[in-house]
Formats: sequence, C-alpha cells, structure tokens
Amino acid sequence: MDAGHLLQAYGFLWSPLTFGALSTLAVLLIWLALAPTQTRREVRERLDGYIERGDTSPEMEQARPLVARTIAPAFRGMLRFLGRLVPGGDAERTRQTLEEAGYPLGLDVLDFYGLRILLPLLFAGGYFLLFGRSQNALIVLRNAAVLLVVAYLLPGFWLKSRAKNRKHQMLLAFPDMLDMLTIGVEAGLGFESAMVRVSAKWDNPLTQEFRRTVNEMRIGLGRNEALNRMALRVGLEDVKTFVSVLVQSSTLGVSIAQVLHSQAAEVRTRRRMRAEELARKAGTKMMIPLVFLIFPTMFVVILGPAVPILMETFSGMK
Repeated sequence: MDAGHLLQAYGFLWSPLTFGALSTLAVLLIWLALAPTQTRREVRERLDGYIERGDTSPEMEQARPLVARTIAPAFRGMLRFLGRLVPGGDAERTRQTLEEAGYPLGLDVLDFYGLRILLPLLFAGGYFLLFGRSQNALIVLRNAAVLLVVAYLLPGFWLKSRAKNRKHQMLLAFPDMLDMLTIGVEAGLGFESAMVRVSAKWDNPLTQEFRRTVNEMRIGLGRNEALNRMALRVGLEDVKTFVSVLVQSSTLGVSIAQVLHSQAAEVRTRRRMRAEELARKAGTKMMIPLVFLIFPTMFVVILGPAVPILMETFSGMK
C-alpha cells in the first residue's frame, strides 16, 4: 500500500477535531497528575496533625470527647463551605497571621473566612429575631448594619490580638530558652536533643514551635529548612536573626556552641535595651492617669471641705 492510500485510510488522525481532542485529553491527564487529590489532602492533613500533636493514632482519636468528634467536624465543614464563598485575595497574609497566632481553635484560612461570614449572619439574624417587631424598621436596619460591620471586623481584631499576645510571650521566653539551649549544646547534646530538652522543661508558645520543628526534622525535613519555617511561623525579628545566623554557621562549618553562646549574649543585650526603653516611656504614660484621675481626686479630697466655707463667704459679700 503506497503513501497515498495510507494517508487516505488514516487521514482522520490528522484532522483538527482529533488534534483538539488529544490536546484536551493530555491537558486533563497532566492536571489530574499534578492537582492535589482527596487522598493527598487527607495525607497532608494527617501529616500536619502529626507534626502539631505528635500522635494521630485511632486510640487517641477515640479518646477525644464526643462533641469534638461529631459536632466540631460538622461545624468546621460549614465554616469551610462558607469560606469558599469569599475571594481569597489576602489568603497568604491571613495564613501568616494564623501561623503567628498559633492557629487558634484549629482554624485555617477557609475556617477563618467562614467565621467572618457566619458571625455577621448570626448577629444580624439574632437582632432581627429579638427586636425586629418591637422597633422601627429604619432603626432595626441601622442597628443591623452596624452589627454586620462589627461582627465582620471582630474576627480580624481577635486574630491580631492573639498573634500579638503570642509573639509577646515568645519574645519574653526566647532569651532564657536560648541560654538553656546553649548550655545543652555546650554540655555535649546535639542541637535536636537540646531543643527537645528545652521543650520538655517549659510549656509556652515558643516550646510548641520547638517541638513542631523537631517533629519536622524527624519526618525527614532538613534542619535549615525546618528552622526557616519556624522563623516564618514565629514572626519575631530576634528569632529570624538567630535562625539566619545559625543557618549561615551550619553552611560555613562554624561551631554551633560558639554561635549559640554569642547569640545568647546578643539577645540578652537586646532584652536589656528594650527594658530601658520601656522604663523611659513609663514617665510619659503615667501623665495621663495622673492628670485625669489622680490629681482631680486629690483636689476634691483637699479642697472639698473648704467649698462650703468659700460659698458662705462669697454669699455674705453680696
């Protein structure tokens, strides 16, 4: 069979429709290969749970309260459904804030977005049910609009407050923990073992990050990458500086004990400087309660008994 007969027999393979169908099939197969499937999402969630809790065994799951195993997943599913309705323009910034806050109540980005939708609906709906018939319609609409705005902004303020408080706790605990980490390494412990020892001695947000970092190292993540991830989660300049110096020293082959000793001294110096700065600001901050609270009270106590006498004196002069 010559080339003309072959081209005529298999000409349908070179048609634009066949080419488009094959291209679509190739793109679909590539997307299915690269897209996170349900199994991959489950594996990632179980791995994150192991990193955060250290145990995801069925026995530990059965030991949890009934409400945590039944109602909480359903409520979280509703939050995630509502969270998908919100455009995720600032998802990365929200995720960073959640990490700095330590993922309070186990919320992730979708849960937080769902909470920002659910709270306004609950506040406005509850107000309509309670006062919708007893008040003027314009007043009800005005108050409901105010409640919607407040309920929408409330989770953001709460999350930022949690992140700020957690960072403050870690900032206070970091110098002492770095001193103990230095002592452990100088005593002959490995860096990972020293982090475990420090985590066992204290229980605060920074030790929780230490434990998570150690768990990440144990499941195969490199030490430098695990430390960089910890610095991003913590969000403190002192920790970021410490991690960057530690990573550079590990790359250059410098002794970890020497680096920890110098970093501990530098962190103590920065803590003393912050304490001196707060002490200098104390005088200015005390002026507000002194002028508006203490001084008026003193004037009332000192000049109060003389007020009737002065009033009688001025009335007699008339």
